[in-house]
Order: sequence, then C-alpha cells, then structure tokens
Amino acid sequence: MSTLGNSLGRLVVVIPTYNECENIAWIVGRLRAAVPEADVLVVDDGSPDGTGRVADELAAADPQVSVLHRTEKAGLGAAYLHGFAVALERGYDVVGEMDADGSHQPEQLPAMLAALEDADLVIGSRWVKGGSVVNWPFSRKVLSVGGNIYARAMLGVPVRDVTAGYRLFRRATLEKIELGSVESMGYCFQTDLAWRTVQAGLRITEVPIEFVERVRGESKMNRDVATESLRRITRWGLRERGRQARAVVSKVTGRSPSREAAR
Repeated sequence: MSTLGNSLGRLVVVIPTYNECENIAWIVGRLRAAVPEADVLVVDDGSPDGTGRVADELAAADPQVSVLHRTEKAGLGAAYLHGFAVALERGYDVVGEMDADGSHQPEQLPAMLAALEDADLVIGSRWVKGGSVVNWPFSRKVLSVGGNIYARAMLGVPVRDVTAGYRLFRRATLEKIELGSVESMGYCFQTDLAWRTVQAGLRITEVPIEFVERVRGESKMNRDVATESLRRITRWGLRERGRQARAVVSKVTGRSPSREAAR
C-alpha cells in the first residue's frame, strides 16, 4: 500500500466488475501506470465469464491489487458499499470509483487528485465546461443531460453531473454521509451519495473529463435501470419538499417539525 506524494494520504480505487473479462487487465494496467501510488480493489459480483479469475491473477502479480469476490450480482451500489467498507477498514485516506470498461480514463485521475486538495468529493464530470462524451448517440446524451437536470431540480444538488461514476472521496466524507443507511443499489446510488454529501455541508468539485463509451463487452445500462433511478429520485425529491414545507410551517407557527409531521 502506497502513499500519495502530497497531503492526501493513501489512495485506493474501487472497480466493480460483472462480466468484464475483456477489460479488467487493460484498465488496471492503465490505472497503475497513470497513478503508480494508487492501490486497486476489484469487487467482482460472481462474473460467469471469468473476470474474478483474471483479477486474481492480477493480484498475484501485483501487491497493490486486491480482489473481493461476491457471490451474487446485487447491483452497482451494493458492490461499491462493500468495497468502501473494506477500504475504510484497511485505513485508506482517499477512496475512488472507476468503471472497468474504459469509459473512465485513468490518465485523467491526476487532475481529479489535484482538485481533491480543496474538496471533500471530486466528480469527473461530462457536463461541465471542458467535459465531453465520445461515441454516444444523440438520444443517450439527451437522456443523461435530462436526467441530471431533473435530479438537480428535485433534490437541489448544485452538481452538473450528479449521475457520474468517476469519483474521489475523502475518508472523512464517506464516514460522514452514513453509508449504513444507503438503500439505493442501482445506478441512482451515485445521485444518492452526491446528495448526501451536499446535505452534510461538504464541498464538491467537478473536474471535466472525456467519457469514452465502451468498445468491448456489453453496457449494463438499460430501461429498467433508468426507470428505477427516476422513481427513487422522484420519491426523494417529494420527501425533501415535504420536509421543507414542514420547516416553513414550524417557523410560522412555532410548532416543531416532528409534531407537524405526526399530524
């Protein structure tokens, strides 16, 4: 386990995998070359294509790579929560997220690490000035931009790419946002954690990245995933509006929000 050459401390990047046999060695190799100080934690959800075996071979050849084997495909959020728990248990100071398919380019990680010097969470953003997406059809761009606008409006999160999955968390951030109460296991997990970070009064910085659509393997994004995210974000947003309304009533009437909620 190595230490970054700055004040940030020890870094691990968590990479969840499911059927990424064609990509995992390629992306881990690029990550280790781009940031040699970074440790890598692969979290495999019992991939039937042999991804876990390839990851084990990488770990056997490199002491800075380790693997968690999960017995079922329980969703992106579940894999990340498991990886975060192990990372915190092992004493890491910075915990990163990165996809295994190459859409998140490891070569852009140094810029994100530099930004973390003055932030609690750094997001590699497609939708800030300087960010871009490669090989996406127009329809998918519209879906992503629209989903982010909706999430910002419903939750009041001042983040342009709240659904992004390329991130760096400080240890203290993960400890403060109560990971034990996270229930979102799908892709809206990313929105959930960004919202929790804002609610905790912590600093989020977005760094522009070039997002490259995978060229090997199959995307895990589908209509069901998008629908589940929309449902959860709507429910969270309505609940937040209710909380805000009760707070206003409480201020006007002098009653406590808890008493108003019970009525």
